[in-house]
Amino acid sequence: MAKKVLVVDDEKLIVKGIRFSLEQDGMEVDCAYDGEEALRLAKENTYDMILLDVMLPKMDGFEVCQQIREFSMVPVVMLTAKGDDMDKILGLEYGADDYITKPFNILEVKARIKAIMRRTSPRQRKQEEIRIVENGDLSLDCESRRLFILEKEINVTAREFDLLALLVLHPNKVYSREKLLNLVWGSDYPGDVRTVDVHVRRLREKIEVNPSDPKYVHTKWGVGYYYQG
Repeated sequence: MAKKVLVVDDEKLIVKGIRFSLEQDGMEVDCAYDGEEALRLAKENTYDMILLDVMLPKMDGFEVCQQIREFSMVPVVMLTAKGDDMDKILGLEYGADDYITKPFNILEVKARIKAIMRRTSPRQRKQEEIRIVENGDLSLDCESRRLFILEKEINVTAREFDLLALLVLHPNKVYSREKLLNLVWGSDYPGDVRTVDVHVRRLREKIEVNPSDPKYVHTKWGVGYYYQG
């Protein structure tokens, strides 16, 4: 079954170029040119990946991403023409999994898409050993990639799940921010360690009763993060 991608950008030449390149690799591609159309398509279809421009008519990319996160954990890659770091971090705050800065090389875009798809593909996951990891009142289903706390499901993004799973599978082991960035995002990821801090903060907001006094994901000051088993 072909991978299905939604490309969202108001610059039609960019959309046309990305669509042509992805279709050359055997992917199915839907296109949207404003935020409202993107949100409608995301609700009506199941995608393996969404490429989402920040600056869009009717509804900007951040708002679209935030609303998509209310009903779907599909990997979202933000496209931004701005090189400002705060814009990139803001995209991650709204639930994006990655970002690419314009102007970009289409080969880089395809490489990043394929890397994320490998990590999140249901078919890839079915080839892995089924593992349900339980630690106290926290349970991780590593095949369906679902998180439960006190038997209640907690919605997390693909990156948040990967980050938490790594820590839970190695309880009490302290990982530096650089190590986590390399293991979860990959050695070719262009972002910096602040990306890790943003995701840890988002995770704590979702799984901790008191994020400022965490029960699960702890900080080892001056070193990194660990899961207390």
